[in-house]
Amino acid sequence: MANLTLVQAINLALIQEMEKDDSVIILGQDVGVNGGVFRVTEGLFKRFGPERVVDTPLAESGIIGTSIGLAMAGLRPVPEIQFEGFLAPAYDQLCTHAARMRTRTRSMFTVPITCRVPVGGGIHAPELHSDSPEAIYAHQPGLKVVMPASPYDAKGLLISAIRDPDPVIFFEPKRLYRAFREEVPEDEYTVEIGKARIVVEGNDVTLISWGAPVVQCMNAIDSSHHSIELIDLRSICPLDTETIVESVRKTGRAVIVHEAPRNCGLGAEIASRIMEHCFLYLEAPIQRVTGFDTVMPYYKLEQEYLPEAHRISAALEEVIAYGTATGLGSAG
Repeated sequence: MANLTLVQAINLALIQEMEKDDSVIILGQDVGVNGGVFRVTEGLFKRFGPERVVDTPLAESGIIGTSIGLAMAGLRPVPEIQFEGFLAPAYDQLCTHAARMRTRTRSMFTVPITCRVPVGGGIHAPELHSDSPEAIYAHQPGLKVVMPASPYDAKGLLISAIRDPDPVIFFEPKRLYRAFREEVPEDEYTVEIGKARIVVEGNDVTLISWGAPVVQCMNAIDSSHHSIELIDLRSICPLDTETIVESVRKTGRAVIVHEAPRNCGLGAEIASRIMEHCFLYLEAPIQRVTGFDTVMPYYKLEQEYLPEAHRISAALEEVIAYGTATGLGSAG
């Protein structure tokens, strides 16, 4: 076992998959000589050479378009888009071509690309460097979307993504890159795409999140006297509805936390699924703790925008107090 940061876990996953499979290649802006803007690909250029670690022009549509062609020709490209805000120029390639190629060709061609994208706020970055667009891409059939919240999951999910026959967007919460260390097996292993993780078991409230807010959820739990069950989705699409439903039927209450704006965010889809499957079990309205329906603000207001622990704690207290205040008991 190695005590790794999230950056180191991703780097190790890339090394092991490139050593195991010669068809795995990396491409993107500054991924080679410089080792990536966050140094995630550090050392790979020297280890595997310029034919497998390719520095590209600053052209996101070109990076993904090239990756699609390489994937259809039998390679397994791992393109990096330097910040999530610059994934937009590649939207057409991802959603019009990569996501549809299996259906368009009746499975004659698949597009096994893993698009690595640093995501989210919390590092005082400028505009277009701190967004959370996961719901946009989860809405597109044919794309898988994952976002780890720990070094262990990052390594296992990335290996699963690289080996997947279809396109996967691998969002990396930049706020967590070097936030903490965790024991990570040095041997290769996989984490199943589409399977959530119960981080903490509890009986009073189900707390659902993914990415960097998972850490804030843990902080909120640490300051609470209640029994709170925390689910880290890990996989945004496909979504592990079964784990969510089982937990909410047990607790009767749910709070959903994400960085993205509230309007049409993934929290709305999760709340809808909870209502469809758990309506008679609910003891309080579902709460969402999210970013606001504004552009991510600059440095001084960034922490006010993010769903920090004190906002999560307030939502937890509200859903727990609801049944007591109204005198309503469990209907399940």
